[in-house]
Parts: sequence; structure tokens; C-alpha cells
Amino acid sequence: MIQKIQFEEDFLKRQNIIVIWLYILIVSVVCMVIIGGLTRLTGSGLSMVDWRPITGWLPPFNDVSWFFVFEEYKKTPEYLIINKGMNLHEFKQIFWLEYFHRLWGRLIGIIFFVPFVFFLFKGWINSILGIRLLGLFVLGGAQGVMGWYMVQSGLSMRPEVSQYRLAAHFSIALIIIASLFWIARGLNQSLIANLHRFNTNELNALRRQAYLLLGFVFITACSGAFVAGLDAGKAFNTFPLIDGKLIPDGLFDLVPLYINFFENSLTVQFSHRVLAFVTAGLIVLFWFGARRYRIPKSNFLPIHCLLIAVIVQVGLGISTLLLFVPLTLAIAHQTVSVILFICAVWLARELTPPSIVKLEK
Repeated sequence: MIQKIQFEEDFLKRQNIIVIWLYILIVSVVCMVIIGGLTRLTGSGLSMVDWRPITGWLPPFNDVSWFFVFEEYKKTPEYLIINKGMNLHEFKQIFWLEYFHRLWGRLIGIIFFVPFVFFLFKGWINSILGIRLLGLFVLGGAQGVMGWYMVQSGLSMRPEVSQYRLAAHFSIALIIIASLFWIARGLNQSLIANLHRFNTNELNALRRQAYLLLGFVFITACSGAFVAGLDAGKAFNTFPLIDGKLIPDGLFDLVPLYINFFENSLTVQFSHRVLAFVTAGLIVLFWFGARRYRIPKSNFLPIHCLLIAVIVQVGLGISTLLLFVPLTLAIAHQTVSVILFICAVWLARELTPPSIVKLEK
């Protein structure tokens, strides 16, 4: 009996260490998204014209290496069209931000891989969790490839990255954050105890609604990436009307019709507005509706957080639009979009029974 208690205590300690490690990774990836937003908004993202996954962590270290790096940048459309005449000092300012963005990505890889190998070696991770985490590591590597694929699109003809690749890059980041959070929260024993307090029918109904909200939050965030990729936020800076109308002309000027939702700045901004308000409305309705159920206080916390986050996000979105996308507000808007998404994942996770928490002798 004493041995069993000791075993369970040791297991919980090891599990808590793994959970802390996963939350550190989540914070690191969120910071990565924020840094990525800064590189885009400051025009720094296209300053590094090559991608060397192994040796690329070394920056230029003398005048000669800086000269060659700058000469390569001078061949890009961004320099020839936008930054013609930029001197080396000005180039260094945009270079260092993109360099730090890539360096941070490498650090995340180390923070993930080294503890992961240690936990595997110690036998702290079972096979199911190990496979899921290994899949996430591979997805993280794919995210690095997608980042370079995105940058490449701005180095050939036009000095701007593809909105499709930008949206894919952002979407993968959200999926990584969601997966890390889902696993971390699923390792928490209190989640199991909370779920036992629910009526089964109520739990199923709430879970379906939570998944619907998560889907809307994700799609809205992805549509925001298209707004960013097309600079659609600067196209029409009035609210609630666009170009003097509630439903503006020109929404479907491009052919075929569906392409307007991805390449027409007017349609992209309009659809993002509609999605944002539909998502916000659904969250408000869910908040009111959830109060009818017998929900433990600990499970109601993500519902409150989701409501607060969406109110802040809508306010930031409108302010960013009206003030012509200032840097601070634009970064805040992107950051809160990630926080809102995490809240939606948190809610869905709270209503989903864990499948990988299991004591093993």
C-alpha cells in the first residue's frame, strides 16, 4: 500500500514536470507568433534572403560578412522597389528582428527536443504520448519549412509574401499551440474529477457547442491572416460602413467567385468583419446559455475568459482599423487573437475526457 502511494506521488511529480515543460513551450510559441507579427509589420521579414537551418544561427560577424549579406538583399524586389537607397545601418535594423525571429524558432526546437529525449530515456512518457509529441516535433519542423516557403514568395517578383502561405504559416502555429495545450491540460488529474460532476447529456451538448466555437475562432483568426497578407486592413478604414455602405459594391468582382474571399481586399476585410461579429455573437450566446447548466466553477472559468477575450479583441480590431493599423494596436490585435484561440481550446479541452492519462507500473 505504501509502495503504491509512493509510486502515485512520484508519477504525479513527473507528470507535473512534463506539464510545466509543455506550458513553457506554449508561451514560447506564442512569443514566436508575436515576434513574427513584428517582423511583418516593420517590414523586416524579407531581410534575410537565404535559409540555412543548421548554420543559419550565426549572424554576420564582421564588415566583410555584413557587406555580402547586404549585397544579396540589394538584389531583392523589396530593396529595388521599396527600400532603394537604404544604407547598411538601416538594413541592420530590419535584419536583426528577422534574425531573432528565426533564432527564437531554433531555441523552441531545442526546448522541445532535449527534454523530450530526457523524458523518453527516463521512461516518463508512455508510447501514446510519445507518438503525439513526436508528431508535434515534426510539425514544428514543417512550420520552419513553411516559414521559409512564405519568405520565398516575397523574394522573386513582388516585395510581399503570399497571403496563402502567410495564412498557412499562422494556422500551423495555432495548431501547434492548440495541440500542446490539449495535451498539457489532459495530463491534469483535476480535469477528470471535474468531468465526473457533469450530467452526461449536458456535457455532450456543451462539448458540441464548444467545438463549434473553437472552429469559428480558428476560421476567424485565419481570415485575419489573409487580411494581414493583403494589407486589407488599410484598404477601408471606416466602421461600421465600408466605402459608405453596410454591404459595399465590388465584393464579387473577381472570377471565379470564390477567389474574392482570398484575393479581393474588400471581400477579405468584409468577410473578416462578418466572421468576427458572428463569432463574438456565438460566444456571448454560449456564455448566457451555459449558465443554465450545473457547471463547476473551475469549468466556468474558461467561459468567462473566452467572453472577456472576444470583447477585447473586437475592440482592438475596430480601433486598429479606424487608426489605420498602428504598430502597437496591430500587434495587440494579433496577440489577443492567439489568446482568444487558446481560451476556445481551453473550453473545449475542459469538456473533453482525457485519453492519455494512465498510471503504469
